[in-house]
Amino acid sequence: MIYGAMKVAIGGPLRLGFRPWVEGMENVPAEGAAILASNHLSFSDSFFLPAVLDRKVTFIAKAEYFTTPGVKGKLTAAFFKGVGQLPVDRSGSRGAGEAAVKSGIDVLERGELFGIYPEGTRSPDGRLYRGKPGGLARVALATGAPVIPVAMIDTEKIQPPGKVMPKLMRPGIRIGKPLDFSRYQGMESDRFVLRAVTDEVMYEIMKLSGQEYVDIYATAAKRKIADAAKAEKAEKAARAGQEKAGKESHQERDGA
Repeated sequence: MIYGAMKVAIGGPLRLGFRPWVEGMENVPAEGAAILASNHLSFSDSFFLPAVLDRKVTFIAKAEYFTTPGVKGKLTAAFFKGVGQLPVDRSGSRGAGEAAVKSGIDVLERGELFGIYPEGTRSPDGRLYRGKPGGLARVALATGAPVIPVAMIDTEKIQPPGKVMPKLMRPGIRIGKPLDFSRYQGMESDRFVLRAVTDEVMYEIMKLSGQEYVDIYATAAKRKIADAAKAEKAEKAARAGQEKAGKESHQERDGA
């Protein structure tokens, strides 16, 4: 009931204001369990995809969205619950993975749609990064649910980092044909199988999105970007210090 109300309140304005285009809607089953595996370009991905689907889709979200104290925290928790997000404690990588797998299995066993971002986090630069094998592949093999690859298009351009007001433009959503991994069922403890399943899904997402593929994890790419930014800041500070010291030395010589 809450999800339906939120879908009308949020989904309606999103469709009306941004007019997202969709290809491959026929690939989403009208009923029954299925996994929607999508690239992740923007915070808004979890809103645009449910907005265009007739069925409810459940994503996982970090637990902090549901546990922040105060009025703002309660409103945030109500909002994320209303749009079909499930809290997952990501304080420990293994614990987070287990929680995500359990959440996904629970959703699928109810015959619903489970949404997941195999990259594990948003792309830092619009490219497609290596999928993490723990969540997606294990849920798919444990449940036998088909995996439907999804490509979000241009959602990162709507509200780039640092921008408060979103840009009114048409994002796109391409939905691929369901992938069947029943041949691997019962092999969810085999890391080579998990890697193979994940890579196959990422390849299909790459074909749908047209993104450049980078064979490292997005989290590692973010660390490299952050380290490079720190190094650049330190270098600028060092140059500024040298220039200041040079000026002071020049002034002392002139005063002498």
